[in-house]
Amino acid sequence: MSDKIKKPAKGWAAVRRHLKAWDSSALLSLVKDLYESSPANRAFLDARIRADEGGEGALEPYRKRIVEQFFPARGEGKLQLGEARKAIREYRKATGNTEGVIELLTTYLENGNEFTHQYGDIDERFYDSLCSAADELAKLLKGEGPSAYAKVRERLIAIATKASGIGWGYGDHIDGVVDDLEDELAGDETMG
Repeated sequence: MSDKIKKPAKGWAAVRRHLKAWDSSALLSLVKDLYESSPANRAFLDARIRADEGGEGALEPYRKRIVEQFFPARGEGKLQLGEARKAIREYRKATGNTEGVIELLTTYLENGNEFTHQYGDIDERFYDSLCSAADELAKLLKGEGPSAYAKVRERLIAIATKASGIGWGYGDHIDGVVDDLEDELAGDETMG
């Protein structure tokens, strides 16, 4: 019995093949259903549309999600750093906007820095996450977004100044990242 039962196709290739046969009104109806089916889908589509229109408004909901983890409107920060970093990844995926990602990473660092100044020494996981964000930011600035450095330069210098003396190697790490950016990109700041 060598006759194999053919399994139905799965994954994006199968969906793509199926959607190619649909007309535009059927596709619009599907997108509408997806938009209405979950807050995550709404946020993704809203960000994509706003980014395509060149609007700054796409950034704000993601920035709020980051700030909320450190300084919520009510209560104390939950420090669910994974949720804040998830907001950055989702923004990147929805918009592909490098300067917006740079802004969100800078916001993350500013809020993490401010949190430790208000509440004292946190823990290694907290500082590792901030250092990782600083490394990601530096990589973006050096690669895809060197002209954006001028827009965040003063904020990064302020972060490094405030981070000075914070333990867990965090202050030294941030200082090193900002010094490296200054060495490599400060001369390019007039380009932004």
